[in-house]
Amino acid sequence: IAAAVEAWERGAAALPEPWQPQKPVLPVEGMRNVLITSALPYVNNVPHLGNIIGCVLSADTFARYCRLRNWNTLYVCGTDEYGTATETKAMEEGLTPREICDKYNAIHADIYRWFDISFDYFGRTTTPHQTTIAQDIFQRLLARGFLLQDTVEQLRCEGCQQFLADRFVEGTCPFCSYEEARGDQCDKCGKLINAVELKNPQCKLCRGVPVVKPTQHLFLDLPKLEERLEPWLEQSWAAGDWTANARYITRSWLRDGLKPRCITRDLKWGTPVPLDGFRDKVFYVWFDAPIGYLSITANYTDQWERWWKNPEQ
Repeated sequence: IAAAVEAWERGAAALPEPWQPQKPVLPVEGMRNVLITSALPYVNNVPHLGNIIGCVLSADTFARYCRLRNWNTLYVCGTDEYGTATETKAMEEGLTPREICDKYNAIHADIYRWFDISFDYFGRTTTPHQTTIAQDIFQRLLARGFLLQDTVEQLRCEGCQQFLADRFVEGTCPFCSYEEARGDQCDKCGKLINAVELKNPQCKLCRGVPVVKPTQHLFLDLPKLEERLEPWLEQSWAAGDWTANARYITRSWLRDGLKPRCITRDLKWGTPVPLDGFRDKVFYVWFDAPIGYLSITANYTDQWERWWKNPEQ
């Protein structure tokens, strides 16, 4: 408080010159370099105040604070555009998934511009950089033995002639009996669900009753990481500012034992899987979307790795 009073009495003239970063903003040796991202807003809606307050505004406030501190700051964001929710919205509006993404990306960008959100770059996940980086990460996981192949019992709608992605299925939660649970998660009890576990499943496209059929998919071998993950988490919990909720959920996953997690889907709208036998599939959006932070930065600057692979700065 004493330091704040002293600075106030000296007045604005005594403040250091504001830092003017180069364009594009890149890490600078000897400076505090801060990379800020907002959770990527999903593309299939018009943002409202709740979205902005819960997502981009807090990051914008922090970005402004960092710049006032003369820290070298990059703030990036963009729309999350793959996944079944986009396909569903496209069907509702009679457009292609690409047309839906183009339409709502522009709406998002205009609204954030109107609110004067101070992004250095606002991009999107449906870009060539996204494909390149996601497929590269996939190939590295494959080469290091972190992927499994397995046959999955999956719901198929004979009326629509397709396997149903998680969000194209609705039914009764097997854990809490909530009647509008999705095929990947119950919004009432929060538990992850395998779509075939749903009671009374329905196809959301035609309201038909799907049947269970086998299909081949690829999985992240998460149990292989468990031994290394636990000590890292203990160290991170001690040093970092994890929320109580994040700690609780993570501990519950470890307590129950990590399970292999499917990273492919029988869809057309997504990043293609670059592996023979799976080229008619795409990556599951929760494998693909977090890579959007990297690819959006790559669309901002071809030196993106200086932000994402540069722990010394």
